[in-house]
Formats: sequence, structure tokens, C-alpha cells
Amino acid sequence: MSEKNREGKRTARERLAEERAKQKTAEKRRRVLIVGASVVCVLGLAAVVGVVAANTGKDKDKSSGPVVAPSGAQGQDSLAIPVGKEGAGSTLVVWEDFRCPACKAFETAYRPTVHELTGSGKLKVEYHLATIIDGNMGGTGSRNAANAAACAQDAGKFPGYHDVLYENQPDETSDDYADNAKLLDLAKKVDGLDTPAFRTCVEKGTHNSWVVKSAGAFRNGGFSGTPTVLLDGKNIYQDRTMTPAKLKQQVEAANKG
Repeated sequence: MSEKNREGKRTARERLAEERAKQKTAEKRRRVLIVGASVVCVLGLAAVVGVVAANTGKDKDKSSGPVVAPSGAQGQDSLAIPVGKEGAGSTLVVWEDFRCPACKAFETAYRPTVHELTGSGKLKVEYHLATIIDGNMGGTGSRNAANAAACAQDAGKFPGYHDVLYENQPDETSDDYADNAKLLDLAKKVDGLDTPAFRTCVEKGTHNSWVVKSAGAFRNGGFSGTPTVLLDGKNIYQDRTMTPAKLKQQVEAANKG
């Protein structure tokens, strides 16, 4: 083999190695976006036990009333907010916290695909709301945002408001969503949501006790953190190979029967 041929093969190998390195870097970035952020949203952080204890009982007057489920809530104890067509070939169960950065990462990456699949009638999503960050970081932003989202469900505007809350999510350590004025202001981004009925629901914390019950169901469900995403009962968030394209493929396969 000539020196020129050997050099050409070496160059080809180097290009292949560089391409593989780029692919690994891209995959690593995807995992950091979808998986790495979950570290800050896990349960049982010993360092915040004192914070949890310090915040126990705060706003008790707004969380100890009757449990009022939002309109159309489904499932056990009416804790699931459904989006999509009844009878769809696949069901995606999502446990989320509006203050959780890993939840935002999941929503950012998967939202277009989820919207496409629910819009086509192939996927039904059941959203369950948790309040992990309130416990870990202190405050009531997770709960107040979840209550506001439930109020949006009453108005038939949950999907749009759900997306707005994630698009405008404050820094994890900032409890901006504890401020009902902030939540009401964001409602203006959803056509037809900013109404007297919605405002009253948010300000009175109509669904706060329901949110507390949902958070309890999450804690008792044996889940490790948010988001927890189950496709037809299988935890796909723990699947390192999962992508929006793979999710779409699995849902379409299920709909073919």
C-alpha cells in the first residue's frame, strides 16, 4: 500500500472518529437537557429537611378547605387532568411540578410531538400535578401554579395555560409563582382565560386542597421525582434512548393495533 493510500485511510478514520465524537457530544447534551436537570427535582433531599419543616403549615387556611376537583378531572380521586381524545390508542401519564426545571426541559423537548399526537387523536395525556419544589426550596409557587392550572381547566383552557407556565417558568430558587398577580398576568397570554371567574378561582385558591391531595398521591406513588412520564404504563423518562421521534413511533404503532 502506497504512503498516499495509507494517509487517505488515516484521514478517513480521523473524520469518522470526529463524527462519532460529535454524535456523542450531541447525545450527552440531550441527556443533560432531559435527564440531568432531574437531580434538582428528586424527593428526599436531606439538606432541605429543615426548609420543609419550616414551611409546614404555611397558608394552612388556603389548603385545608374542601377538595374541589377541576372540571373534567378523571381517574382515582379525580386527580388527572385529561388532554386529548378519549379512546386514543396510547395514554401518556405525566407527573409534573410547574417550578421544576427538569419538567420544563421535558416539555421543551417533547411538547411539539405531544401536541401533534393529541391533536391527531392518537394520544391521550393525563396530567398530575405535584409540589416537590415547594418542599425542597420552600414557598408555595408549585401549589399556587397548580391551582391556577386547575382553574384554567375549569375554563377549558388548561393546555394553553400549562404551556405558558412552563414557557415563563422562573428560576427554581425564585418563588415567583407564589404571587397570584403573576399567575393572573400570565393568563392574559391565553386567549379568553383572563375572566372574573378565573381570577376568583386563583385568588381564593379554590383547588388548593385538590393540589395538596394530588401531591400526596405523588409522594405515596413510589415515584423518584418529577417529571415522571409513563407511556401505556411504562416509564419512558428513565429510558436513555427515548426521543420525541421514538415516542411518536411507539404511539403510532400502538394505534395500528
